[in-house]
Amino acid sequence: MFIVDGSRTPFLKAQGRPGPFTPVDLAVQAGRPLLSRQPFAADAFDEVILGCVNPHPDEVNPGRVAALRLGCGPETPGWTVQRNCASGMQSIDTAFHNISSGRAELVLAGGTEALSHAPLLYTDEAVNWFADLFAAKTTKAKLEVFLRLRPSLFKPSIGLLRGLTDPVVRLNMGQTAELLAHIFRISREQSDTYAVESHHRLSRAHDSGWLDEREPMIGPDGTVYDHDTGLRPENSVQAVGKLKPAFERPDGKVTAGNSSQISDGASWVILASPAAVEQHALEPLARIVDSEWAALDPAVMGLGPVLASTPLVSRNGLVLDDIGAWEINEAFAAQVLACIEAWSQPEFCRDILDLQLPFGRIDSERLNVDGGAISLGHPVGTSGNRIVIHLAHVMKRLKTRFGVATECIGGGQGGAMLLERV
Repeated sequence: MFIVDGSRTPFLKAQGRPGPFTPVDLAVQAGRPLLSRQPFAADAFDEVILGCVNPHPDEVNPGRVAALRLGCGPETPGWTVQRNCASGMQSIDTAFHNISSGRAELVLAGGTEALSHAPLLYTDEAVNWFADLFAAKTTKAKLEVFLRLRPSLFKPSIGLLRGLTDPVVRLNMGQTAELLAHIFRISREQSDTYAVESHHRLSRAHDSGWLDEREPMIGPDGTVYDHDTGLRPENSVQAVGKLKPAFERPDGKVTAGNSSQISDGASWVILASPAAVEQHALEPLARIVDSEWAALDPAVMGLGPVLASTPLVSRNGLVLDDIGAWEINEAFAAQVLACIEAWSQPEFCRDILDLQLPFGRIDSERLNVDGGAISLGHPVGTSGNRIVIHLAHVMKRLKTRFGVATECIGGGQGGAMLLERV
């Protein structure tokens, strides 16, 4: 089963207020140029699958809404998947299995997220106050409820912060990264250095024209968005080092500067069977060889890439040196660095991965060669899709045969996908 094309929007860093695009707006902006260059009509797809973690209230089942707006036709099923940070990869994996089983020949699989539209919520106390007010039948009863009115009832609960806190272990995602930094002795300087390098790599990719899948967007007011707005090519380790820890003060290692950015963006991948490739004379970018999902304690969810990628590589008769390009979603610099350390530690590989020898240390020149979520942004439902399509382009550029795209997943999971260049 083949990846034949893909596209993404520029990723727009959230600015503390709703951005110009809803999740479906983003998906449509990413999809229109992609579909316009195909040799088949938009209604040729057997299904449309879209990952999204925070659907807009006016866009229930964004996969279906996007499919209709993209002109895929009323008879093409469209649906939405949700696996936190891997939602966009889940859409690809589902399409992969549906095509492999013969249920589909041509699938549009994507991911979208507009985190700037994450809602502000009333607290339970405020909701109960409104409920009592609506339930009051007499003027006296309504007055009694009004006398209980307090300004604090209107203090909003930030939905995004609640969503980024694990409901089982009661740690937010940044705190799980701090735990990994402690376990694997990742220093603040290491994290900051990695983060700055992410910005420099994305800047180089931008200047070199290596972001082949990125398509410009036009906003409702006519504004053109043609670049990733979180990129800071002027970043330095000294400047980033001045930022205060975001989650564990005063000595924490995780800051706003070495964490992924809250952002808006969408991505699509077109997947085709061999028969569809021949029928439409398509030129594949890569073949999906295999995929793997893993689970672990939510408190150390950042190690998900290790637990998912290791069996994936081994099951296909490969070793670390066979993988010429890696995309590990940069949730946090400390989290990526912890994965690298885990793979190189004999005890971890023996006790956790059941390996007789360490898996090895990934060469930095093979890992996130064009930057990642720290410099680019992490629209949660989108990132898993973006790293797959970008990996396919990187493999083509570097002329490497195999590549792995992988990410950690909030809630204690990991996902990985093995690609082979065609």
